[in-house]
Amino acid sequence: MRPTLRATLLALLALLLAGCLSPGATRDTIATQLVPAPAGGGDKVLVVVLPGRGDDLQGLVDSGIAPAIQAAWPGADVLLAEVTMAYYYEGRMPERLHDEVIAPARARGYAGVWLAGASMGGMGTLLYERSRPGELDGLVLLAPYLGDRGLLREIGEAGLAAWQPGPEPAGIDRKTYQREVWRNVQRWPASGRSQDVWLAYGEDDRLAKAIGVLSPALPGNQVLARPGGHAWVVWSPAAGEVFARIRASRAGR
Repeated sequence: MRPTLRATLLALLALLLAGCLSPGATRDTIATQLVPAPAGGGDKVLVVVLPGRGDDLQGLVDSGIAPAIQAAWPGADVLLAEVTMAYYYEGRMPERLHDEVIAPARARGYAGVWLAGASMGGMGTLLYERSRPGELDGLVLLAPYLGDRGLLREIGEAGLAAWQPGPEPAGIDRKTYQREVWRNVQRWPASGRSQDVWLAYGEDDRLAKAIGVLSPALPGNQVLARPGGHAWVVWSPAAGEVFARIRASRAGR
């Protein structure tokens, strides 16, 4: 190895060990931006949106998801939450999301709270649901990251209903969280939770095969495959379609 390359790699290793090349930093309170309902008083419904891996709060603003949701549901407020990779590495993402975002929203009088997440944010949505099953009014998963290939292959080969997740661990950590998320998903059809979960993704998404392991757990009309890949230009319009259907289903109750 050339001396200059070796020195560069050693310097990068030193930065990693020092935490200087971390996935970013968490804040004392999760940064958010509220987009109030354009319809005035609103329906006392809040949609909280979690970002993908490469997004920050400005990325969520630029994604166009808030106007897409509100075009479909004009009475809904949208809260963009900057839950970046750093919060997952911290190990307390569901707890912090609840304490700093969801619980304060309920305290402000929202009658309904939905959680939507794209890619990494989709996994975050599933992690929150695993920690507090059934607490939210519903979930919207936009091309969610669903775990490692080995686990997905294991579930896919067995079929989700027949899959054996094994004994529940004493606690959840980086080694166990994916299996525990899927253990919770496996319970959805029997518990009726599937009726409150919606899934949308691009047909050419690199995660499409993995998403196919999840879709059988949901009613067919709550799974939307649309042209395109793994990007907001697919997810934001799809979210609009999803929330239009959600709003229509609520009106029919």
